[in-house]
Amino acid sequence: MHEIYQNPLCRRYASREMQSIFSDDKKFGTWRKLWIALAESQQELGLMITDAQIEEMKEYARNINYEAAERHEKEVRHDAMAHILAYGEQCPAAKPIIHLGATSSYVKDNTDIIVMREALLVVRKYLINAIAETCEFAEKYKDVACLSYTHFQSAQPTTVGKRATLWLSDLYMDLRQIDFVFGELKLLGCKGTTGTGASFLELFDGNHDKVKELERKIAVKMGFQPQQVFAVSGQTYSRKVDYAMLSALSGIAQTAYKFSNDIRLLSHLKEVDEPFEDKQIGSSAMAYKRNPMRSERIAALSRYVIADALNPAMTASAQWLERTLDDSANQRISIPEAFLAIDGVLSLYINIISGLCVYPKIIEKHLHEELPFMATENILMYCVRKKGGDRQVLHEAIRVHSIAAAQNIKTGGKNDLLERILSDATFDLGEAELSDLMSPKKFTGRASEQAEEFLCEIKQVLLDSSELLGIDTNVRV
Repeated sequence: MHEIYQNPLCRRYASREMQSIFSDDKKFGTWRKLWIALAESQQELGLMITDAQIEEMKEYARNINYEAAERHEKEVRHDAMAHILAYGEQCPAAKPIIHLGATSSYVKDNTDIIVMREALLVVRKYLINAIAETCEFAEKYKDVACLSYTHFQSAQPTTVGKRATLWLSDLYMDLRQIDFVFGELKLLGCKGTTGTGASFLELFDGNHDKVKELERKIAVKMGFQPQQVFAVSGQTYSRKVDYAMLSALSGIAQTAYKFSNDIRLLSHLKEVDEPFEDKQIGSSAMAYKRNPMRSERIAALSRYVIADALNPAMTASAQWLERTLDDSANQRISIPEAFLAIDGVLSLYINIISGLCVYPKIIEKHLHEELPFMATENILMYCVRKKGGDRQVLHEAIRVHSIAAAQNIKTGGKNDLLERILSDATFDLGEAELSDLMSPKKFTGRASEQAEEFLCEIKQVLLDSSELLGIDTNVRV
């Protein structure tokens, strides 16, 4: 199929598992399951539907005659009717009762909810694994002091593991949002053409209780709780559901984007490298290069998901009264592609964090290049408290030495601030005292402790979801 466009999300980025969730087999197979659930529930509530009709429908539940459906759609210009007619060809005995009382949104909207819920479980699995790998990384490096940055300018030191807990905290927020959205998902149910249930009320001779029970029965048959059906709707479920779904995916994209940017900055500093295979080529022209291409890919796909989240927002706001059809074409693209893209994003995230190369010597070098300036306040306070020095005199001496050391660095020399202080009798410091004052641990505050305390909380979350751990992402990166 090289002569026509192929979606790169399927060819390059998303897992087979996620692709199958949005496949035709999944979609139309679910339509048939819904038609079977409808017929079974109607039979259980007293309608004249035979066991033979239901068994016939079940026999062809997975054997979808796509050619017949395509033939019918060319004639009727309606995809749901085309599949009803195609199903009827396979099930002549059941043909009269297939889709009885329903509108196309019965299969379309309920299927969309079912498919999104299943896709969300895959996202959750990948999210749990991303959390687990980040947790392990943070644990390993929680005590490794490093230079931190604000505005990408040197700032008060932290630890490598504490920085990783910032990524972890964002992932944890995403997990809670995913769980919230999952818990709020409901089926459309079977409410007819405008959401009033009029057609089903007619079928059951005005019996409201049976109409309500019909929805509950279908929900259970489709794997939902009886109460997980919208109480009110138009012909479709509110498109704000799609917005909530893609907003949660956008949140994950934002988290991953931030992570990828951090990795790219740290790669520039040569403090870390993302995984890089033996035969991997970083540049077609510059053979020495080891570009952070996986992090860059995260950034690219994440931008797509963040922008894509605008689609359901605009669609939800543009719906007219009980139903309009300017949602369908957009939904067919925006929802699957958001899930496919975030699947790729999380796979890349897991691959990078699990194989991230950290270079402690470079980290230490950068820290010690800047630490003398950061240590000056500690030196000043020590000399006042322990040496009886004059705070103002010491402050002026530090100012003069700092300016001189900074100028020395800018003209190609080294940071000799500590040597200047050590040789200045104003400070009255010995090498051992100064070395102790320069211990990185004195500058990282509660970074290690904060990391450990937060990791304890996260480890409990991982323990509760341990059955989801273990994903091989190497095949797609």
